[in-house]
Amino acid sequence: MQLPLADIIVLEFCQYLSGPCAGLRLADLGARVIKIEHPLTGEGGRKLAIKNMWVDDDNSLLFNTINRNKESFAIDMGNAGDMVWLKKLIGKAHVLVHNFRPGAMERKLLGYEDVVKLNPSIVYAQISGYGEAGPLHKKPGQDLLVQSLSGLTYTTGSASDIPTALGLGIGDYLCGNQAVQFIIAALIKSKKTGKGTLLQLSLLESLIDFQFEFFTTYFQSHKMPQRAGFNNAHALLSAPYGIYKTSDGYIAIAMVPIRQLNKILQSKALEQYDEQDCFRKRDEIKKRIAEKIATNTSQYWLQKSKELDLWVMPVLNWKEMSATAGYKVLDMEQTIKLPGNKAFITTRCPVRINGRILKSGKAAPQVGENNAGIKASLS
Repeated sequence: MQLPLADIIVLEFCQYLSGPCAGLRLADLGARVIKIEHPLTGEGGRKLAIKNMWVDDDNSLLFNTINRNKESFAIDMGNAGDMVWLKKLIGKAHVLVHNFRPGAMERKLLGYEDVVKLNPSIVYAQISGYGEAGPLHKKPGQDLLVQSLSGLTYTTGSASDIPTALGLGIGDYLCGNQAVQFIIAALIKSKKTGKGTLLQLSLLESLIDFQFEFFTTYFQSHKMPQRAGFNNAHALLSAPYGIYKTSDGYIAIAMVPIRQLNKILQSKALEQYDEQDCFRKRDEIKKRIAEKIATNTSQYWLQKSKELDLWVMPVLNWKEMSATAGYKVLDMEQTIKLPGNKAFITTRCPVRINGRILKSGKAAPQVGENNAGIKASLS
């Protein structure tokens, strides 16, 4: 299958998560993504291990997950001879992505104004932690720190909980994927006009955008959104929205009219409430719902909800979810082949093209693995 970004060359001057996430998706779409790395150490993400899981002595499992299906060109940007090769490669590229702190690429004479002289049509995307100016703009952009600054930690957990972070690198993933959207748009412009584009993104801006509901509400009301005191799942939504403990597990109840829900709960205590009460008295209502839900099994409530077509689902862990028929039909897993007859399983690109699933078993490159081939193509 001819992928949409076939023949597009992307230079990835990136480390850790946000930039490599963008490169991963561009590679999934068919682009030739070349990591530009230091010849001795490679990029920092090679040593970033989650739960101390490694594929070999030099490369973490996390690095291999995010950098599959890429190439590596190892050069020393302090070496004049290496810079000659790099500038030749920039001249042939369509996209350059970096997630270094503001000013780092400019000091190497590789800022947008420098690069566009070498390649007038290039799409140049730079990702920072906090934007291009201000008191924090030269600080390292780490996801937990950006979550903490953005207000996001006051959306998870209930009112009595301390500020609670989302348990994954949401800012990195969002910013990386937003970069892909705008890179593709800029590639269309480049194709039409022959002119390059400078794209500037930051983790902080991505997380603020992610919370548009909360910020819009705050701007109009001048009041902070308040997490529910009990079973909070969304600070702006009323009862019954939340997760409830059953006698043998948990179920999630989404936007369901309270009296419709009570047709299956049959709670005398809930009969006094109507829809107008569901936000003003949401903690009180949620507690009454929880008391009733706890009296029977998850399957019992799911069956009752199905009869009335209510928005109720089981709460599954990864082991339980991966055993379901719904998960299996999605075919979300792929095998990445490693040297020495080794392999590991990860998830695939979540998009189908013309009905076909996109998978690639190509492993992340070793540092400088593709130097010889790239130099031969530039000679």
